[in-house]
Amino acid sequence: MFNNYSDIKDKTRPYYADLPQMSLHDRAAQFAPFAALTGYDDAVNETARLTKSRLELDEDGINRLNTQLCRLTDKLAERPEVSVLYFLPDGRKAGGSYNVKSGAVRIIDNYESCLVFIDGTRIPIGDLYSVEFKE
Repeated sequence: MFNNYSDIKDKTRPYYADLPQMSLHDRAAQFAPFAALTGYDDAVNETARLTKSRLELDEDGINRLNTQLCRLTDKLAERPEVSVLYFLPDGRKAGGSYNVKSGAVRIIDNYESCLVFIDGTRIPIGDLYSVEFKE
């Protein structure tokens, strides 16, 4: 009943006069994988993407940050170069990431409560974790 196809394995592929031979590219396309669930890979990648939770400053950290912000306010006319570590909330899921921004601060916007750098970057003061002066 079972054989190793010895009766047909040496035969050539049949050719039909009324049907043109399909190109290798078209034949390969018939067996190519397809995405049965559109967006599934994106959802898996989004779930696998890691975010960090926001760190809460203790009293010493808050005092240190306030001291640095007061110092920054005093030196604002000099356009001081600073490096700030801040939390950037993720727009799609809970948490976010900590980023470092270096540059000269133009103003401290008290109305919107944010630092404004010369390049236009705005960082909310509530998201700041540390401010370091480059001297």
